[in-house]
Amino acid sequence: MSKDEFAISIDDVRDAHQRIAPHVLRTPSLFSERLSSELGCELFFKAENLQHIGAFKARGAINAVLQLNDADAARGVVTHSSGNHAAALARAAKIRGIKAHIVMPRNSSPTKIASVQSFGIEPIYSEPDSASREAKALEVQSQTGATMVHPYDNANVMAGQGTVALEIIDQVRDAGVVLVPVGGGGLLSGMLVAIKSLRPNIKVIAVEPALADDAARSLQSGERQMPTRYDTIADGLRTSLGELTFPVIRHFLDDILLVGEDDIRAATRELSERVHLVAEPSGAVAFAGLRSNRDRFQGQRVVAVISGGNIDFNGCRLGQS
Repeated sequence: MSKDEFAISIDDVRDAHQRIAPHVLRTPSLFSERLSSELGCELFFKAENLQHIGAFKARGAINAVLQLNDADAARGVVTHSSGNHAAALARAAKIRGIKAHIVMPRNSSPTKIASVQSFGIEPIYSEPDSASREAKALEVQSQTGATMVHPYDNANVMAGQGTVALEIIDQVRDAGVVLVPVGGGGLLSGMLVAIKSLRPNIKVIAVEPALADDAARSLQSGERQMPTRYDTIADGLRTSLGELTFPVIRHFLDDILLVGEDDIRAATRELSERVHLVAEPSGAVAFAGLRSNRDRFQGQRVVAVISGGNIDFNGCRLGQS
C-alpha cells in the first residue's frame, strides 16, 4: 500500500505517531468484564473521550499544524467543524502560536462552542448544511490567506487519526474486530490504512447513524453520496465522506452497520452508567452498533472506539429516566 494508491500510507501514520506523541495522550483500551459477560464477547473500549479536547480530533489537527512551513503557519489556519475538530485546531494553533479561524454551524453544541472559546477564539457561524459551512470557510480563507485544515479530507489529518489504530494494535493482543464510527471518514480511513497494513486479519466495521446514512449509501452505489438530513443526535457524524477518505474506505472496509437514535441514546447512557465513561452520542455510536448486533460478535475480541466525550447534558436526553 502506497501513497500512489491512496492519500496516505502506513509510513505517514507511523511518522504522525512520532510527531504528535508529545502533544497527545496515549488513551487506554479498557476491558469491560461486565459487558463482555453480558454480550458474549471480549469487549474493549478505546477511550478517545479521554483525549485532549475530549476527542480523537486532537491527533489529526496537531499533526497537520506541526507540518506547516513557517510562512504558511504565519498566515494561520482555517477550518469548518461542528465542534471537536474546531476545538482541536484551536488547541493545535495555540501550541504552535498561530492564528486559527473556526467556522461552526449555528446549531453546534453549546459545549463544543465553549470549548473553542476556551482557546480565546470566537467562532464564525454558518448555516448547518455542509455546503454553507464549506463556503463560509473558503470565504474566510480568501480574506485571510490562512491554510485550510479540513476536518477529515486532509492527508495529514487522516494520518494523525490513524494513530488510534497503532495504539489499539499494541494494547489489545489478537483483536478480531474493531468498530469505528463514521462521519466524514478521517478516523475510519486513517485506522483502516494502519490496521490493514499491519494486521489485515482484523475486521474493521464502520457504524453510522441511520439518520445520517450517506456512507452506507456511498458504499452501496460506489459513488460519494451527500447527507439528506442533519438531525441525528450524533452531531459529529452529520458530514459526507471526503474525496480522500472514500477511496480508502471503499477499498478496505469489511462492513458497515446502521443504528437508530434510540440505540445511540441507550449506548451513550450505558457507557456512563455501567462503564463509567462519558461519551457524546457520536462517540457512543460504535458501541451502539455492537449492542444492536450482538449475535454477530459472539466469542470475538472486539474493540469499540469511543471517539469523543463532549456531551451537552442540558440538551441531550438519554432515554427514559
